[in-house]
Amino acid sequence: MNTYNTKKFAQAAANSAFTSSIVITSVVIVLTLLQLYKDNVWSLNTTSITNIRPTASIKQSFHYGSLNRKPKENAKIQFDLSSDLTPLFNWNTKQIFIYLTAEYPGKSEGSSNKVTFWDKIITNKEDANLTLTNQRGKYSVWDVEKSFRGRNATVRLEWNIQPYVGPLIFGSTEGFGEFQFADTQKKKESTKNT
Repeated sequence: MNTYNTKKFAQAAANSAFTSSIVITSVVIVLTLLQLYKDNVWSLNTTSITNIRPTASIKQSFHYGSLNRKPKENAKIQFDLSSDLTPLFNWNTKQIFIYLTAEYPGKSEGSSNKVTFWDKIITNKEDANLTLTNQRGKYSVWDVEKSFRGRNATVRLEWNIQPYVGPLIFGSTEGFGEFQFADTQKKKESTKNT
């Protein structure tokens, strides 16, 4: 066998192996998506978000949205959450990233803003049935404007399936909660007459 035929054979074998791996990966991805579609994971209605209690405060730190030491309004929430996310797990699920978002109207007409108050990574099916009571939000959030101005917000549990093989899959639950951002509590200094 001469060198030309050996190179040609090696190239044909490499092309065949590459094509086979692409086909197998594509089949795995399609089967995974079909299973998720069959399980109807894009519209889970097993979530209840209740007892949402917002708080607001003024912060002057750069880490809380303040610029040039000007005070910035920050918001946090406490909430109760009940959700069964076990349908999101299958043989190809590595982990699920879940996060609680609040969407509220923006400054301009027709615009909206979305902030994340809480998140969690779930790595196994046994931990995917959540019941949280008086859970504090992980994050203090601020608006691009000076204040939330008591706007109404819709809270929703969103998720991201991170598979072993295939694309990331995003979705949200059908259950949601609503609240109105709290007004900032400004401390009043009392002066004593002496």
